[in-house]
Amino acid sequence: MVKENSVILGIETSCDETAAAVVRAGETMLSNAVYSQIAAHQPYGGVVPEVASREHLHAIVPVVRQALSDAKQTYDSIDAIAVTQGPGLAGALLVGISYAKALAFALDKPLIAVNHLEGHIHAVLLEERQKGNHDLEFPVLALVVSGGHTHLYLATQSGQSWSYENIGRTRDDAAGEAFDKVAKLLALGYPGGPMVDKLSAHGDPKAFKFAGSQLKHPDRNEKSRSDNGRPRFDFSYSGMKTAILRHVDTHNLKPSIEARREALLGVAKPKLEDYLARCDRPTLDLIASFQRSLVEDLVGKTLAAAEAYDVRTLFVTGGVAANNELRQRFEQDGSRAGLKVMFPSRPLSTDNAAMIAAAAYPKFLVKDFAGMDFSAEAGLVLR
Repeated sequence: MVKENSVILGIETSCDETAAAVVRAGETMLSNAVYSQIAAHQPYGGVVPEVASREHLHAIVPVVRQALSDAKQTYDSIDAIAVTQGPGLAGALLVGISYAKALAFALDKPLIAVNHLEGHIHAVLLEERQKGNHDLEFPVLALVVSGGHTHLYLATQSGQSWSYENIGRTRDDAAGEAFDKVAKLLALGYPGGPMVDKLSAHGDPKAFKFAGSQLKHPDRNEKSRSDNGRPRFDFSYSGMKTAILRHVDTHNLKPSIEARREALLGVAKPKLEDYLARCDRPTLDLIASFQRSLVEDLVGKTLAAAEAYDVRTLFVTGGVAANNELRQRFEQDGSRAGLKVMFPSRPLSTDNAAMIAAAAYPKFLVKDFAGMDFSAEAGLVLR
């Protein structure tokens, strides 16, 4: 018999965070341990898959032990083990999956495979339930926006089961990827998205206009309309990234970029003040204008999708959901549109294992367990 207040250990290793967490009944977070690999990837200006896998191997045992200790649980007291199956980096996913399988086999505990994107959606649900908010108007529109993903889902619930219809996705770069690549181009450190967010407050967001994606033709692998005949709302950010590159060339910003890069090499952990001291007015205006243009595109398409699908509840989740301007614009524009907009807290916006354990709970209740023969799926689709 399945206990309704069961305790689930979640494990997340889809990219560059080694995470473990313990969650009770899908709504009470008992612990949330995260080991960040930023220092390991910083010299390369981005995530190196092989480095990520090796870092996971070093960190996974102590991180799981920390999560259990913080939750005052033991290997024997947990009721199930949940792990991210995909999408993500195959080598990184395999570390978490292999360890979760070993634990489940040794402890004779149920094993639950979770889609990383569903985890981000359940990060919002986890915290809303902690607040006592158990009432949602369905369907829920969920924007999952991060370094690797920009997706729009219509989420519905039937009993304990959740199902998802994708009504929009990025055709090329994810929004978070665009943030990081522009930051790398401008020598703003790694990860660059948070620094772009901080520096944008010091520039003029109306100084330059970078057009959002204008997708006139359906992707060759995707229908232009959803299964119910209504339109899709796809994103594209490679064009905006190219526009920034051209702006740098035409406005002769390369010398100042190289000077900033050289100057910051001697600073162990650069802070906002270090970047501000080395960013002139044209650079700050460029940063602010880029962020404003990308945020307007994300918000505009998402609210258009909400109107087309007549939804009243919007989740905005994933690493980019921590962006201050994005939150403000969704709160302001969403309120005017009559939408109830919900975000996860900033610690649960980025990759974590609490969201994996929370997403596993409905599967646990219906005994949707994984066999020992499942493996990582780097391109796992959420349905």
